[in-house]
Amino acid sequence: MIVEKGGTRIDKYVAESKKISRVAVQRLIEEENILINGKSTKPSYLVQVGDEITIQIPEVKMVNLHAQEIPLDIIYEDEDIIVVNKAKGMVVHPAVGNPDGTLVNAIMAHCKENLSGIGGELRPGIVHRLDKDTTGLLIIAKNDKAHLAMSEQIQNRQVKKTYLALVKGIVAENEATIKMPIGRSTKDRKKMAVTPKGKEAITHFKVIERFQKYTYLEVRIETGRTHQIRVHMSEIGHPVVGDLVYSNGKNEFKVEGQMLHAYKLEFRHPITEEEMHLEAPLPDYFKNILQNLK
Repeated sequence: MIVEKGGTRIDKYVAESKKISRVAVQRLIEEENILINGKSTKPSYLVQVGDEITIQIPEVKMVNLHAQEIPLDIIYEDEDIIVVNKAKGMVVHPAVGNPDGTLVNAIMAHCKENLSGIGGELRPGIVHRLDKDTTGLLIIAKNDKAHLAMSEQIQNRQVKKTYLALVKGIVAENEATIKMPIGRSTKDRKKMAVTPKGKEAITHFKVIERFQKYTYLEVRIETGRTHQIRVHMSEIGHPVVGDLVYSNGKNEFKVEGQMLHAYKLEFRHPITEEEMHLEAPLPDYFKNILQNLK
């Protein structure tokens, strides 16, 4: 689609041109299914005459969302937010291929009607996400006010997210920063990649311990790009152990899925503005592997 009249935000321009909701357009932009001149963009971008807008709308299949009594490891809860320690293998919200058994299904059973609706019908309360096999802390909003305030903190990079990871090889630097843009892979749309056309992505890491063939890291991310830590560590030659997508997947521990744990969150409570410092213990399988390495 070629822009014939400039000066309008791209989310508004596409919504009006294609007769779809602005929220849906913003989500397509976030997921890089809408590109401007072949590059990822922001909803606030003002289109110019002659710009080429590429739109890829994913196939939509009906998913019936319902509450399920699934055990949750709750780290913190009050009337505005709930913070859980997500288990390995649990998908955050329903989608094609994972219609139920997700964190959202479990949260619906736990919170009943007390969930923010801003995330949309299939993502009630979901402020941010973790990959299926990444364990650790996740914030869920119980009302729209809390959701908006938390989203603003995340957007302004005021939420400090710290992870623990076991990566392949011996990392030479004691600590370093990776600053490489990440976008959708042009070779495989299901994967992300370091690409000049991608969005800014900043990852800080420091070595906790080195083993014979592996390195145990503390990792902090400034940005929240899809698969950010996994892509960055793979790019510098130290993929996360167990990662079936960004490494050869082989490891002597026979673990399936990346050894990556979101162990610490630091943020302001969205309503009370109290400083929150929450931690989640390493999963047992992760602790056992570290113990064996020692």
